[in-house]
Amino acid sequence: MAKQTNIRLSDDVRAAAEDRAARRGLSLQGYVADLIEADVNQSRAAFMAGAAAFLAGYADAFEAEVGEDRYPGLPEGLERTAPKDAA
Repeated sequence: MAKQTNIRLSDDVRAAAEDRAARRGLSLQGYVADLIEADVNQSRAAFMAGAAAFLAGYADAFEAEVGEDRYPGLPEGLERTAPKDAA
């Protein structure tokens, strides 16, 4: 669900933003929403890339520490019948 957010802009900034929005065929609201969404998505992508690099760099250490035991504490043999998404 979308939420309304109010922001304050100086007259000069608002005029420039309205001009840029109009050149893109957007309302000021749509222009600002697109800018925020692009910034959030770029930050998310950077975080995910960093997380993937971290995991790749420590894959051997994780494997040595955790191994393939996806169900720690289960009695021997029950891991074959446990649902794969239970971990």
